[in-house]
Amino acid sequence: MAVSQLQVETALKEVIDPYLEKDLVSAKAVKNIAVDGDNVTVDVQLGYPAAGWKDGLAAKLKEKVIGAGAKNATIKVSSKIESHGVQKGVKPIPNIKNIIAVASGKGGVGKSTVAVNLALALSVEGANVGILDADIYGPSQPRMLGVKMKPESKDGHSLEPIISYHLQSMSIGYLIDEETPMIWRGPMVTQALEQLLRDTSWKDVDYLIVDLPPGTGDTQLTLAQKVPVTGALIVTTPQDIALLDARKGLKMFEKVEIPVLGVVENMSTHICSKCGHEEHIFGAGGGQKMADDYDVDFLGSLPLDIRIREETDAGRPTVIADPDCRISQIYREIARRVTAKLSLQKRDFSAKFPSIVIQNT
Repeated sequence: MAVSQLQVETALKEVIDPYLEKDLVSAKAVKNIAVDGDNVTVDVQLGYPAAGWKDGLAAKLKEKVIGAGAKNATIKVSSKIESHGVQKGVKPIPNIKNIIAVASGKGGVGKSTVAVNLALALSVEGANVGILDADIYGPSQPRMLGVKMKPESKDGHSLEPIISYHLQSMSIGYLIDEETPMIWRGPMVTQALEQLLRDTSWKDVDYLIVDLPPGTGDTQLTLAQKVPVTGALIVTTPQDIALLDARKGLKMFEKVEIPVLGVVENMSTHICSKCGHEEHIFGAGGGQKMADDYDVDFLGSLPLDIRIREETDAGRPTVIADPDCRISQIYREIARRVTAKLSLQKRDFSAKFPSIVIQNT
């Protein structure tokens, strides 16, 4: 007796996507179920990039469909990234589907390192990614991406993004000497941030990662009021002092109605390279507790590891320098969790509506 479409659907519901935290039928990711006798074809379309997870997901789904009575099952898993909603009254930027702000209340927690590795992890997972270095006073992305060149301008008005490791990037660091201090007041900084964002010719970006300076000052306020941000990610260490400031950053995003996609705990544990002893130098479980207290997702924890520092200083972040290592895999896990969480938010359809022009004839 041939398997029915209802049996296939019931079988698919048994597989919970760990990133969406729900089954694919409920998440409306199952786009088509075709039953031809004992042969079943299922089309799954994820709303987040998942190059490192697609095959594993397809295998789990196939096992369930075979278990439901099909002799042959073909599972096709693809990704389609959509634009999602932003703050009220802020217009989307052409050629950018989603903007994710990476923030910390405090400096020195490794936020820029997390931002660049997250951007590269998203790219490896199959997304078209850009990164904007929004720290005007202390730009670090040019060094981390191993770039020492100035951006071109093809039309005399806009800048071409610098490409490094398939990542589109822009930073004030590309336009000034590395050792030149930016002795600017707040309004000049916020104007520079807006220009870097809007006057760059971004090319079909699925996710633009914005590496924010620490704190809750002018740059963060400009981002909240004038930049269409889809979601924010908070980076902290387990240390109480860092968590205190990270909580302020999280509350700031809540006040301006930007969804906080989750918390990343950096430098969570140190493993001695000589003896293998593991020690929680900055405390333990702080990031998880903060996520629990504010009812946001805990996206993952990263170790305090000398390779991360060495590789970013050398202009080859860990995700590129050693793509198969455990740290790179953690970054890719975080990248999937962040974008899967984002995919469940309301979509932005403004780009799909035609502009109405009234003419006197």
